[in-house]
Amino acid sequence: MPGPERSDGNPAAVSAAEARAQVEAQREARRAEKQRRLDEAFPGVLPGRWIIRASWLATALQSAVSALAVVDPDRFLGVFFGVTMALFLLGSVLFVVDIVLAAARSTTDAMGIGGLFFLAGSAPRAAAVPLNASLGVVVAVAVAAALAGLSSPELAFGTLSPMLQLSLSGLWGVRHGLFEPRGDADG
Repeated sequence: MPGPERSDGNPAAVSAAEARAQVEAQREARRAEKQRRLDEAFPGVLPGRWIIRASWLATALQSAVSALAVVDPDRFLGVFFGVTMALFLLGSVLFVVDIVLAAARSTTDAMGIGGLFFLAGSAPRAAAVPLNASLGVVVAVAVAAALAGLSSPELAFGTLSPMLQLSLSGLWGVRHGLFEPRGDADG
């Protein structure tokens, strides 16, 4: 790609402000093109809505058992441990599935970790925001429960359970995400 060029056509005497303005204009044009492609790829009903619901259901479950375990660890620590370990194990299995599916898809599409697991630039806001918010909420709940239950170190195991929300985002990304074709990734 050619470098910045002054408006009078003299490429040797480009000011920093002119170069920055041109780079920002190019970045904005790429951003607008990506948004146009996303709008075109996802015109109607959002695919994978069940994945978003599953993520929020797991977040609600983790939040409920965390609250119960913090309030009454003697009664609910076992339930907390069982639920959070089940969520972690399910998330770990799903993560492996995501990686296998992504490896297969990456032969034709240029996929990055940010686009796959955090849906950065690969999903419309209607999918990326709720999935990332679910992940953020469950991380906050897990850390808060671990800090609130410092006298019960078992509550730290809850910090493993966000693996499920991360893996669900990855599942949405690998199944429905919009990625550049492999041949166009360099240009």
